[in-house]
Amino acid sequence: MESQTLQAEARPGPGRGKRRPSRQTPKGRQIDPQALDEVRALLTDRPRRRDLLIEHLHLIQDKYGHISAAHLAALAAEMRMAQAEVYEVATFYSHFDVVKEGETPPPPVTVRVCDSLSCAMAGSERLIGELRATLGKDVRVIRAPCMGACERAPVCAVGHVQTFKADAGSVAEAVKRGAHAHAIASEIGFEAYRKAGGYALLKDCLDGRRTRDDIVRIVSDAGLRGLGGAGFPTGRKWSLVRAEPAPRLMAVNGDEGEPGTFKDRYYLSRDPHRFIEGMLIGAWVIEAPDVYFYLRDEYPEIRLMIEAEIAKVEAAGLMPHTRFHLRRGAGAYICGEESAMIESIEGKRGLPRHRPPYVAQVGLFGRPTLEQNVETLYWIRDIVERGVSWFTSQGRHERKGFRSFSVSGRVREPGVKLAPAGITMQELLDEFCGGMAEGHTFKAYLPGGASGGILPASMADIPLDFGTLEQYGCFIGAHAVVVLSDKDDMKAVALNLMKFFEDESCGQCTPCRVGTEKAVKLMASGPWNESLLNELSAAMRDASICGLGQAAPNPLQSVLKRFPEDLKKPLGSW
Repeated sequence: MESQTLQAEARPGPGRGKRRPSRQTPKGRQIDPQALDEVRALLTDRPRRRDLLIEHLHLIQDKYGHISAAHLAALAAEMRMAQAEVYEVATFYSHFDVVKEGETPPPPVTVRVCDSLSCAMAGSERLIGELRATLGKDVRVIRAPCMGACERAPVCAVGHVQTFKADAGSVAEAVKRGAHAHAIASEIGFEAYRKAGGYALLKDCLDGRRTRDDIVRIVSDAGLRGLGGAGFPTGRKWSLVRAEPAPRLMAVNGDEGEPGTFKDRYYLSRDPHRFIEGMLIGAWVIEAPDVYFYLRDEYPEIRLMIEAEIAKVEAAGLMPHTRFHLRRGAGAYICGEESAMIESIEGKRGLPRHRPPYVAQVGLFGRPTLEQNVETLYWIRDIVERGVSWFTSQGRHERKGFRSFSVSGRVREPGVKLAPAGITMQELLDEFCGGMAEGHTFKAYLPGGASGGILPASMADIPLDFGTLEQYGCFIGAHAVVVLSDKDDMKAVALNLMKFFEDESCGQCTPCRVGTEKAVKLMASGPWNESLLNELSAAMRDASICGLGQAAPNPLQSVLKRFPEDLKKPLGSW
């Protein structure tokens, strides 16, 4: 009986036949030998660490103008990572053109046209149509978010090399020249900076003539705050990080992507070593063996210049206490949020972390991390050398210190304005910006960029500083001021800003991902349903993980509350 059963099991039955031949290759996409050779040629002897993934993706994108499926698979193999991990990172960032198998690569030249608020007001919508009609099939013209040059709007980038106050002719000429970024020559170079007393303070710190407690006390007494938007007291942050166990790290946020913001670009271009010295002093104070500078990809000429200037500082023996790592962003506004920036530095998607724990406790690579903005570090040397009284003697309306306002829009003289903290919008407009542009009447202003809300001209007497605007549903943020006139439709302004947030949402949480999309649809079609928009705004503010989703409804809410006359009009445009 048993033998009959065995024989029956051995006979072929339904679905049984010859055994399948054994697999000759592993499962999944196979590695193309040529693509692997090309990736290895680009990486050369660079480390294959996970945290360098984005840097390696940039090498491929820069070389070939896109990232093919074969190159993605080869890079994953070379870095000993799953292909899915590499793919999810590459497709997260807008500056990587990932081409799937069977898809046609993009044209060899890409022109990005900024369509954020200041550029939209300057005619970027019209420019997009003109460029698509005239540049030809070998040039791809696409929309792009703020490029950090709002005072020179409209802005276009061929590759990542920007053309300011662009028109169809100047962009066509830039396309002919080709997109080759070169390091800019800063106004104050290394030798000039040292001759004027630069790095003397750092030397005093390194040689023991200054103590860490002394530096922290001066910065605290001066009331220096984080100038990237949050406004957290700098001295207190340094003390909190110093209280955490070593090793501690430092991360510098140079990813100013808020529409209307360009002050960090200004200071890095003009006087980079004042920032570098402040950064190195900060690293010394918290005893950080490594400093990571995350710079947005829209500033290639500054990135190349910083690399060259840091090499001079290192050669001069001014960095014995820390190592400097320059990391390149890849087109993601969300990475301006400190925890998303840290995720990106680690080679991941820039998804904000849930808190607590805070970055000061568990930050970069799981270590306590001091995160600072470019401008905050720029002021360290001046505050310590000139003294607390010098800094605190500035200010108006019971506020203290300086503030750097990025001013764009309908003003006669846009640009970075170094003004007293607490200055009002009317004072800033009249004393620092030359008044309104010809033919424009002051109607409204954004005090803190896209997320800071909108106030009417009738409220231009409020001091502009941390804590002065919150009661009006606004905040100062990174001090990005966009001035609007009687030529601007407030519904169109709010819609432009909401489209920005929709495009830049990281997608991690539903209230932000879906909320911004639904808000754009409701705002773009017909009369605004105020009750529905208010309900949607409340859901986004209450349930979004990070500040992007929480602040995205601010411009919308400002228009609903303060500009009822615009709500009655059809949606306008520029």
